[in-house]
Amino acid sequence: MTYSARIALVAALGGFLFGFETAVISGAERTIQEFWNLDAFWLGFTVAASLIGTVLGSLIIGTPAQQFGRKKVLIGIALFYVLSAIGCALAQPWLLFVTFRFLGGIAVGASSVVGPMYIAEISPAKTRGRLAGMFQLNVVGGILIAYLTNYLFSATGADNAWRYMLGVMAVPAVVFFILLQWIPESPRWLVLHDKDEEAERIFVRLGEQGASQLIREEHRLAASGTREHLFNGKYNKPILYAILLAMFNQLSGINAILYYAPRIFEMAGFNKADAFQQSVYIGLANFIFTALAMTVIDRFGRKRLLLTGAVGMVVFLALTAISFNNPETADKHVILYLIGFIAFFAFSQGAVIWVFISEIFPNSVRSQGGSLGSFTHWIMAAIISWLFPIIVEGSPMGGFYSFVFYSIMMFLSFLFIWRVMPETKGKSLEEIQKELGI
Repeated sequence: MTYSARIALVAALGGFLFGFETAVISGAERTIQEFWNLDAFWLGFTVAASLIGTVLGSLIIGTPAQQFGRKKVLIGIALFYVLSAIGCALAQPWLLFVTFRFLGGIAVGASSVVGPMYIAEISPAKTRGRLAGMFQLNVVGGILIAYLTNYLFSATGADNAWRYMLGVMAVPAVVFFILLQWIPESPRWLVLHDKDEEAERIFVRLGEQGASQLIREEHRLAASGTREHLFNGKYNKPILYAILLAMFNQLSGINAILYYAPRIFEMAGFNKADAFQQSVYIGLANFIFTALAMTVIDRFGRKRLLLTGAVGMVVFLALTAISFNNPETADKHVILYLIGFIAFFAFSQGAVIWVFISEIFPNSVRSQGGSLGSFTHWIMAAIISWLFPIIVEGSPMGGFYSFVFYSIMMFLSFLFIWRVMPETKGKSLEEIQKELGI
């Protein structure tokens, strides 16, 4: 394994915690609703509290990442994950539980910006898609392990099983914190702060050809953009691409499915034990097809993966909607439809979003652009996840309406990707900026 791959893997562990924190609540949300006697609105808020935190984390993290460096911020994120896991496991008052969920969300939002940004900045152009894709692979790995531990803890039948589900995240969070001590700072961040000698040493170790030329190019780009604000009109194209791709990612309904997977399977007629087991299959499909996408993303390109995924998602979301068309009739085929949806999502949107957003902004505003894309992603995730239990509990046809909407959104995403989105495969970050006219 190359040096760049090793340090990318360490940074990508933030994605593992991101995925675990995202999915683990699915095993606890029913018990939490009963434990604190929450109606649909307040259950939705409790689940979405983490997502509200991600919105804030993604919004504010750009400035610290630019000022203090990617590495220091990643270390701070690891500590937030540890605090959230322990706090959620031990909290007794509902408000305190929500607070720790919120802190975990801040860590997720910050991870979704800084992790991909760091990996993109230390990756050679020819392998950047695969290395940046490590982050998403770790996200889905975290989701899979969360579903698996949820299933194992639920099988014990213990009253406090949900607390163990939430608290076990402290273990990988501590491991992440320790490993971060051994990775270097981003060389492109070092160039921005006039630490050229240190940056050149890291570029050489990463196997980048022409380190001195890269540094001169970064200085040129920084000189033209350091004092510019992201919203000065110059970066309208990458802003549009980041916002729309992030919106469509969540308008697929992915987080509603991940957060409420056992509930969805119970709606389809599975008993509680089977519902937890089906969730593991969802997580496994997510992991397998994300791993597959990582092997081809630098060969097939970002755009082709997205178009393929959009077509598949439209079909399987529509089939899922049809299965909920008659609330009186259970349809065990839902598991097949949702695995199909997850497979196409993982192969496309899931694999591409963080890679693409980390590529399209120049170094001088990359942290701001990454924050914007992540902020858009998480504000949409919060809205979708908050509304889902309200819709499905408010109407017998709630499941049908939800999945019809998601299917229509994926059709619109196909049109956006086909007609508007550029391809970035095989190009250096600097070449991408030139093609976008920046």
